[in-house]
Amino acid sequence: MGKLQLADVENEYKKFPELKREDVQKIREWMEKQPHLPKITDLEIILFLHSNYHRIESTKTTIDSFYTCRTHVPEFFDARDITSRELHTVMDLVTIIPLSIPTKDKYTVIFGKLLISDATLFSFESTLKFLTMIAEVVQRENGAVHGYTFVLDMEGVTMGHVTKLSIGTVKKFLHFLQEAMPVRLKGIHLTNVVPFIDKILILIKPFMKKELLAILHLHSTNESLYPFVQRDCLTSELGGKAGSLMTLRDNFNMHMVEARDYLLEEEKKKAIEEKRPGKPKDSGSIFGMEGNFKKLDID
Repeated sequence: MGKLQLADVENEYKKFPELKREDVQKIREWMEKQPHLPKITDLEIILFLHSNYHRIESTKTTIDSFYTCRTHVPEFFDARDITSRELHTVMDLVTIIPLSIPTKDKYTVIFGKLLISDATLFSFESTLKFLTMIAEVVQRENGAVHGYTFVLDMEGVTMGHVTKLSIGTVKKFLHFLQEAMPVRLKGIHLTNVVPFIDKILILIKPFMKKELLAILHLHSTNESLYPFVQRDCLTSELGGKAGSLMTLRDNFNMHMVEARDYLLEEEKKKAIEEKRPGKPKDSGSIFGMEGNFKKLDID
């Protein structure tokens, strides 16, 4: 795949005529008056604008939320060296890859699956960290797209995985996904759903807005997935034309390693609360009374 190739800003204006240079400039001028926020590129501003359907005020809110999360959720946004033991372990245990063939609605598919089912080796925090890193690389290379659809194959998921998931992790990640991630999320599809999916939903539903619940789909077989994500979009193991899962995974993981320097530089971009106009934010004000989040206790 080669080294990181950032999307061309001029091409972004051609792809989406509703994207206006004056709106990018408005966001740029606003950010210059926010001493707590980092300097960001025009491409990043475009991604935030696009994810908010070019609404200026909601774009400002998303930008602030994004860099605030980077400061207050270190388990996702610190220590992001892709060559570290932590992330090497994640890449051995799971595959998370963008697929090359979009859906009929022009949505980009992100496919995820466990490769090794041993729950004792698994960390949700590290896996979600890896996912946020992938999202940054994919978005900055693709530029603005019509939308993203996540397909998560639950084959191999056990109760051991579920009991390792803390309410705090769920709450923080869903906050980031819904309030801060610069993405037009069009679908979350869980395939090969496990018999205990109801217990997982009990854990996550309280933190999901109705808009997110509306795009969450459960599939016991792939047949009900195909109206949303067509068979051709999927890997060859699933009857599609995207290529072999393990080949795609090996190539993409190598690409993530090649993006190491970029990701480490991006890690520095965070909100500096001491410089925030008005009252600084803390985890309690963002996520509620935190205390000690207990892990899910299932009979």
